[in-house]
Amino acid sequence: MHTRTKLVIALAAASLAACTTVDTPAPPNTLVVAKATAAPTLDGNAGDAVWVAAKPLSVKLSGGANFGTTGETTATLKAVTSGDMIYFLLQYADPTESIQRGPYKKQADGSWKKLSDPNDKGGDDNVYYEDKWSLMWNVNDSVAGFNQNGCAVMCHVGETKPFGNKYTDKAGEIADMWHMKGSRNGVWGQVDDQYVDSTRYDKDKASNAGRKGDPGGPDYKAFSLVNGKPEFMNKDGKAANAGGTYYIKDGNQVAFDDSKFKAGDEVSSYVVYQLKGDRGDIQVASRWQNGTWTYEIARKLTTGSQYDVQFSDMGKTYTFGVAAFDNAQVRHAVGWEPLKLVFAK
Repeated sequence: MHTRTKLVIALAAASLAACTTVDTPAPPNTLVVAKATAAPTLDGNAGDAVWVAAKPLSVKLSGGANFGTTGETTATLKAVTSGDMIYFLLQYADPTESIQRGPYKKQADGSWKKLSDPNDKGGDDNVYYEDKWSLMWNVNDSVAGFNQNGCAVMCHVGETKPFGNKYTDKAGEIADMWHMKGSRNGVWGQVDDQYVDSTRYDKDKASNAGRKGDPGGPDYKAFSLVNGKPEFMNKDGKAANAGGTYYIKDGNQVAFDDSKFKAGDEVSSYVVYQLKGDRGDIQVASRWQNGTWTYEIARKLTTGSQYDVQFSDMGKTYTFGVAAFDNAQVRHAVGWEPLKLVFAK
């Protein structure tokens, strides 16, 4: 037997041992969830046998800021289930790892200034931000038009914002939004579990319109300059651009000591908190390497939350959307067609 033939047989056997998938090709835009004999290790590595065996779904994402000159990238998704858990693998090309989210920088005269996008007209920073991604799910098929036209049915341009607002059309329509913010909840190995309802934009009462966090937050809190200096610093006393971090984990914040920093040093402007309960039930492991992000995501099939999609019916088709943000607050690259998730028979 030729060496090449032996290799093909060995790879096929390993794939079959790792997980079982449907034998027939999946319909277009459909992610098939394979049943795995063992869960993948959450370490940001796509080399687990279960991932090698699982069927990929490729989705072209477009319309985003900073993804090269075209604003485009391609997301590849895989999914498996093991025990009472569902796992996702998400990968896409991103030329830069963006972590410099809104830091304070010490100026030549000793003063401190928060760095921000000079073109930001409000909630639209595309220079000093972070890498993010989002998966959006139609909870109980409640959002009208989502299954046919995708999550864009919840996007409303204008309304005094550079990139508009997000909300559903009617009361009772709920979308489950998994929002991974790389320099915030991502540093805790968590995805911010949010949802979208029908709340309309109101400058004073509902500035985020229908986009809300599940119970169990907050995920972070920004702090201001006090007497011209940042209110807190990380207890290690390191500048973010000299071996420190652009965030401070809750518990590591201490009173600011200006004497530890020189002109040109940058420090965090916010504290990140570990999400709890309903809002903190999605885990993630992240890795940026050679221009590609790899994320391994884990959640229970069913959470019991009214704000979450429940993967309780293995014969059902679940509709979702995916978006990626390259160092952008809101200008994400998105797949415009609705995506479907089904469980292997």
